[in-house]
Amino acid sequence: MSETPAANPAIAKRFRGFLPVVVDVETGGFNAATDALLEIAIVLVRMDDAGRLYRHETAAYHVKPFEGANMEPASLEVNGIDPYHPLRPALGEADALSRLFKEVRAEIRATGCTKAVLVGHNAHFDLGFLNAAVQRTGIKRNPFHPFSAFDTATLGGVAYGQTVLKRALLAAGLSYDDAAAHSARYDTEQTADLFCQIVNQFQPIFEAATGGTTDASVTDVLS
Repeated sequence: MSETPAANPAIAKRFRGFLPVVVDVETGGFNAATDALLEIAIVLVRMDDAGRLYRHETAAYHVKPFEGANMEPASLEVNGIDPYHPLRPALGEADALSRLFKEVRAEIRATGCTKAVLVGHNAHFDLGFLNAAVQRTGIKRNPFHPFSAFDTATLGGVAYGQTVLKRALLAAGLSYDDAAAHSARYDTEQTADLFCQIVNQFQPIFEAATGGTTDASVTDVLS
């Protein structure tokens, strides 16, 4: 079996010192302050020697609703989650986030990046639920930038004229399985593939503009 290539530090130059990490959440509604976080998944993306991004490892967890969490029946019908199913292997929010953040921080160190930036489809929805869970659990070392994100709904609209995940994936020549959709793991992996493909399309423009590097300091803050 071939070994997985080591993390390429060149990815830090591509995004001004920030590490893109794809995130998807499944929830009990639309309000991050009141509605339950029920699933969360991350996908790490890496860069090959040619400067192209590819999907690397996925980590995903079922999450126990926090005490007093609201769960809208319509949301549960869409994502198909039974929060209290006896065979559902759910973790508490603090445990799930701590495990995910440990992996993200390790990748940040391996690539020489300074912080992670969330990539998502309608990214600020996912970022809002992530930040709310961090605040509830009191986690101090959140590796993600608190307000900046890369949104594949916007990027898909620019690249393909499509903002819906399924339509953007199909326009990009990628696959989409309706039966697997609305699982945090599946949606995160599909979003990662879409993000990588769009970024890779712009790689020749990036290289022409920067000579394959960037003059921006890795200490700059996204704004």
